[in-house]
Amino acid sequence: MVPFRLALFGPALLALLALGQGAAAQSSLAPTQGSLPPPRPANQAAPRLVPSEQPRSLTLPPSRPATPAQRQAAPRPTPSRTQAPARAQAPAQPSRAAPPRAASPSPSRATAAPPTVGRPTPPPSRRPAAAAAGAGAGAGAAAVAAAAASRAAEPGRPTPPPSVPSTGSVTGLALPRYAALRSDEVNMRVGPSTSYPIEWTFQRRDLPVQIIGEFQLWRRIRDADGAEGWVHSSTLAGRRTVLVRPATAQEATLRRRPEDAATAVARIRPGVIARIRECETGAPWCELQVAGHRGFLRRTELWGVGLEEEIK
Repeated sequence: MVPFRLALFGPALLALLALGQGAAAQSSLAPTQGSLPPPRPANQAAPRLVPSEQPRSLTLPPSRPATPAQRQAAPRPTPSRTQAPARAQAPAQPSRAAPPRAASPSPSRATAAPPTVGRPTPPPSRRPAAAAAGAGAGAGAAAVAAAAASRAAEPGRPTPPPSVPSTGSVTGLALPRYAALRSDEVNMRVGPSTSYPIEWTFQRRDLPVQIIGEFQLWRRIRDADGAEGWVHSSTLAGRRTVLVRPATAQEATLRRRPEDAATAVARIRPGVIARIRECETGAPWCELQVAGHRGFLRRTELWGVGLEEEIK
């Protein structure tokens, strides 16, 4: 039975096998799209692909639309520069040359008016005492105080210089000599002791006074108006000051050099106190320092320095 079937179907099977092998051979030799490398020269060997260099297919996930929250959180790109909107340019006008200005003349130091130092009315240098007699003063002291009050100093009364110079009994210094008040309140008494009443109270620091007598720690002084009395030696200073008292004019002229034709530095009103810098023996000019100004004044316009005195 079997041999009969083989004999019947054998040629058909052989024919089918031959057809299948031919198709397989054609399929292996037929060129397929994208399966063969590009043509190369015959003498060039085919490149070998390293596993790390084999092409890989990258599969991207499908894109999803962004939510409103993600849109707000996403940073917005800011432009690096902003272009200003174009402006309409006005038609150019012809430039006009400005007329030259006349230079205002600046006042030079020589032509500028010098400043004025001092008040129109000089302040009072002293005031009278409140009481005529002090506590503890005797009848003799009260009588002396009454006599002193009756002879109030007259302004402008000339001060007579002593006829014969003498020396102090305590210090041995020449009399008369000049000094300055140390404070703004100095009591001048009618006698050389605190038991004597106060006749005047000086209220100008650095006011020059003339010492004309000595007794222990007390000094008898005279001011520019001629009032005399006793003050304690601790209320006097050795620095030298002068009181400006113009002889003829209303103001004294402080000059840069000891000459009448020198440049004026300042105008000094009567009653101004100045500090002496230098006075040579017998020189008609003295160098002073007045309220920040330095210059020369004639000796005859000053009270507080002798006519032949030398100060350096």
